[in-house]
Amino acid sequence: MHVDEWLQAIPAIWIYVIVGGVIGVESLGIPLPGEVVLVSAALLSAQHVVDPLWVGVCASAGAIIGDSIGYAIGRRGGQPLFDRLARRFPKHFGPAHIAKAQQAFDRWGMWAVFFGRFIALLRILAGPLAGALHMPYWRFLVANVLGGITWAGGTTAVIYYLGMAADRWLKGFSWVALVVALLFGLGTTLLLKRRAARVTAAGAGPADQRSMSVTSSE
Repeated sequence: MHVDEWLQAIPAIWIYVIVGGVIGVESLGIPLPGEVVLVSAALLSAQHVVDPLWVGVCASAGAIIGDSIGYAIGRRGGQPLFDRLARRFPKHFGPAHIAKAQQAFDRWGMWAVFFGRFIALLRILAGPLAGALHMPYWRFLVANVLGGITWAGGTTAVIYYLGMAADRWLKGFSWVALVVALLFGLGTTLLLKRRAARVTAAGAGPADQRSMSVTSSE
């Protein structure tokens, strides 16, 4: 069962909770499919299953709160925390991943937190790594809030409006496709009938001539 099919089977209020919870836990530094859940919920909002405003609000809140908790955990745990995570989640917290994230922080500073929301690796590491590198909390908070709202709210809005546009387009296209299919089927049927008639006439001509010749000879 796909994520969107699973979400459709539960009440709307729990969809909001799941969106905020999954994104929040992912922002703590635990690899979860936060973006997949957000996109699926946004698509459901385009189908009027949930309210897009609340999807965006819950996603933003989960991103901001989760990152803030991740920052506190990283500040306390430091490098030993990442060493433990590397042993448990080598695909996400291996030395190469941590090195790339640190390079991004060294180069971009608080902008790494902001743009990290849009990058799978940094989305998981941004909070804990900012804390471990002792980034000033006020700088982290500004980038965290702006990045969380921009990513969560922007993704929800884009997917929602694309879903609405696609729904209207597909509804219109279904009627066009039906008319085209009917015309194509009718035209094909007429063409085949004409070709069959020509083949029949061509085959009957020589036979009739042979019949006539036989009759005349007799």
